[in-house]
Amino acid sequence: MNSTTMRRAGLSIAVAAALTGLAACGSGDSKSSDKADGGAKEGGIKVSPIAALKTIETSTDKADTAKVDGTTTMGTQSTMDMDGVMGWSDGITGDVTVSFTGGTQAQQMEQLGQSKINYRYLKNGFYANMGPKFAAQAGGGKHWVEYDYDTLAEMSGAAGEVFKDQMQNATPNQSVKMLLASGDVKRVGEEKVRGVKATHYSGTVDVTDLTKKSANLDDAKSAELKKQFEQAGMSTEQIDIWVNDDDLLVKKIEKADTKNGPFQQTAYYTDYGTPLSVAKPAASDTVSFKDLMKQQQPAA
Repeated sequence: MNSTTMRRAGLSIAVAAALTGLAACGSGDSKSSDKADGGAKEGGIKVSPIAALKTIETSTDKADTAKVDGTTTMGTQSTMDMDGVMGWSDGITGDVTVSFTGGTQAQQMEQLGQSKINYRYLKNGFYANMGPKFAAQAGGGKHWVEYDYDTLAEMSGAAGEVFKDQMQNATPNQSVKMLLASGDVKRVGEEKVRGVKATHYSGTVDVTDLTKKSANLDDAKSAELKKQFEQAGMSTEQIDIWVNDDDLLVKKIEKADTKNGPFQQTAYYTDYGTPLSVAKPAASDTVSFKDLMKQQQPAA
């Protein structure tokens, strides 16, 4: 397994980890104007979508944990399914399995002898179980790869810092925060989500602008990040969310166009407050991504 294959697969695995239903393509704070329409009535009083979303943001943030499942498509690069439990009371924690079902990323996983990866998320990083073929060929007998957020930020520039920010601060209501920050949101109406009554909200956000706000990047890194988004051909994102009668997010769909084709993620959230305990993989069975890349570099 050559170094180029390992690096591409390793970075693809990091990207997949960010798309398990919590972190959005961009992120934003909850400051917003009251520019919105289609208000709902609550107790005979008309409630604006912005006011409703602020309540939803608070309720979902307090829930701490939830089961998540869904599907993500990234143009020709990847199609994957995800299923697991995530928590966000003190940074992101979780145990999620991702199945790669299509695209070039699935082909990379085939080279590693894997179609599924188990991710374990802890406060300062996450771990990916790469399976026995990886352990035998590239992992030095170790199955788990550790992705430390500081290391990823160091290796990936502005995009890495945004990734770190998202993974350490994102919650299921990240999409709600993005809509609040955009100020461009409307109440579509009531619909059923897997048999449960839910209210549908929709809006459009500027990915680059919101990401800059969230990560607090300096001018140079903001310019670098903007260039990266431009290279990806991605400028705006359509977000739709569905919320139950307890003001909890039950479904979200995010869509954007990129140079590699359309991005779309559909995620469902259930069983808020479900118990969650995440064990750190044994050190004897773990190799860091940074060390792995050093091992894969050809000798001078």
